[in-house]
Amino acid sequence: MSDHHRPDGAPALTLTNPVLPGFHPDPSICRRGDDYYLVCSSFEYFPGIPVFHSRDLVHWKQIGNALDRPAQLRLPYDRPSSGGIYAPTLRFHDGRFWLVVTNVSDEGNMLLTATDPAGPWSDPVRLPDVPGIDPDLAWDEDGACWCTVAGVSQVRLDPYNGKVLDGPRPLWSGSPGAQAPEAPHLYRIGEFWYLMIAEGGTERGHAVSIARGRHPSGPFEPCPDNPVLTHRGTSRPIQNTGHADLVQAPDGSWWMVLLAVRPRGGTPGWHVLGRETFLAPVEWVDGWPVIGEVTGELPAPAWPLHPVPATTGRDDFDDASLPFHWLSLRARPERLCTTEERPGHLTLRAAGESLDAPDVTFVGRRQQHFSCRVRTLVDPGRGRGGLAVRLDEQHHYEIEAADGEVRVLARIGSLRTEVASAPVPAGPVVLGLDVVPQPPQGPRTGPDRLALGVEFPGGAYTELASLDGRYLSTEVAGGFTGRVIGMYAASGTVHFDWFDYEPLDG
Repeated sequence: MSDHHRPDGAPALTLTNPVLPGFHPDPSICRRGDDYYLVCSSFEYFPGIPVFHSRDLVHWKQIGNALDRPAQLRLPYDRPSSGGIYAPTLRFHDGRFWLVVTNVSDEGNMLLTATDPAGPWSDPVRLPDVPGIDPDLAWDEDGACWCTVAGVSQVRLDPYNGKVLDGPRPLWSGSPGAQAPEAPHLYRIGEFWYLMIAEGGTERGHAVSIARGRHPSGPFEPCPDNPVLTHRGTSRPIQNTGHADLVQAPDGSWWMVLLAVRPRGGTPGWHVLGRETFLAPVEWVDGWPVIGEVTGELPAPAWPLHPVPATTGRDDFDDASLPFHWLSLRARPERLCTTEERPGHLTLRAAGESLDAPDVTFVGRRQQHFSCRVRTLVDPGRGRGGLAVRLDEQHHYEIEAADGEVRVLARIGSLRTEVASAPVPAGPVVLGLDVVPQPPQGPRTGPDRLALGVEFPGGAYTELASLDGRYLSTEVAGGFTGRVIGMYAASGTVHFDWFDYEPLDG
C-alpha cells in the first residue's frame, strides 16, 4: 500500500498488485453476499487447492485447503512435477459452494462441495465422462448444469452424481490459429451468456478472449476486440497475462482476477515466483468487457478496505498441526511429518534420499518476495537434512547438515554437485538462505542470486555459496509452479526448532 497525489495535491491511496504474490496460478473467484472466495491450482503439492477469503477483493487470507485429506487427493510418486491439480473453478449455487477441478495425475476431473468454503469439503464425485482439463460449472435459469472444458467443449452434467446427460459438444474455441484454448468460464450477464477463455499458451503469448450468445451452449459471437487482454509483444514488467475469472462487486462494478508473472533480469527474462494472482478493473462498453491496466499498483476501490494480518514468516511449531500455507510433496504422512514427537519442533523422517527424489520428505512455503531472508534451526541428530529452495526434482539448491558438517548442493537439470562445505560443531545449527535481486547488467544477467550459509556458535553468519537464481526459474526448468522454500530430511530423523521467512521487499 502506498500514497500518491491527485492533481489537487490530496493523497490518493493505491494498493499493491499482485493481490496474491508468489505461486498462486489459475485463480477462480466467486462472491456470496459481501464475501469473496478464491482458489488456485496446486499441482504436485499437498494439501491441494488453497482457499482464500476477502471482504474487499484486495486483501486475502487463506482459510484452508479444499483437498486436505488423502482420500480426496492422490498424487502418485511416479508422476512428474507440474502434474497433479490443474485449474479449479469455484462457484456458489443453491446454498452450497461447488469446486470442479482436474487431477491430471490420477482420475481426471472431479467435483467437490462444501457449505463453508473453509471446509470441510466433500470427498470427490468423479467425472469419468467429462473430457479434458480446466473444467467450469454454470447453471441456467432452468437449473441445468453446464460443464465446459479446455478445447473448448461442453457437457450437460448432473453435478450430484457426476453423470453426463448430454454431450460433449464443441464450442467456440477462441481466435483462429491461437494455441491452447483453455480455462473456459461461462457467465450469464444481462441478456447474454459470455464464454471467456485463455488462449496463446500460458507463456509470453498468453491472452484472454471472450464471446457471447443467447444460450449457454451457443452459438457464440466473438468480441470484435479480442483478445480483450494480453501483454504479449510489450515491454511491460508484468507478462503472461491470462487465465481470468470475473466477479461483480457490491457497488455493481466488475473486476477480473487473472494470472501473470513478473520476469526479471536480462533476456529472455526469468520469473521465479511462479504465476501470481492479479486484479484488474472491468468496464462494459457496448456489451463487451474492457479490461483496465494490469499494473503493480491498483487504485483503491470505492468501498471500505478490510486489511488482514499478514501471514507470519516465523513458525515455532508449537501447534499440533501446521498452518494452511505449508506444503508437502504429493503427500504428508503423519509418520514422516509431525509436530508432536518433540514439543516445539517439526520432526521429519526421511523417505527419498535427496531433493532429487519425488518422495522426499519436504515441508515448505511459497517464495512470495523478490528479496527475502530465511533461517531455520535444525538438529540433524544422526540423520541428514536441511534447508532447500525447490522448483522441481531437477532444479533445486539446498544446504544440509549431517555428521558435523554442512554442505551446499545444487541440482540443475542432469547436473548435481556439491558446491561448498564446512565443519560445524555437533548439535543444532542455524542454516540460512538469502535471496538477493540482481540489477540487469546485460542480456544474460540472472534475476537474483541465492546465497546459502550457516550461523556458527556465537552468532557469526558465514555465507558458503552464492548461486545464480535463473536456474531455478520457469524459463529454465519449465513447468507451471514457482519456488518453494522449506525443510527436508534425506536420511534418518531430523528435527527443526523454528523456521523464519523475512521479506526484504514489498
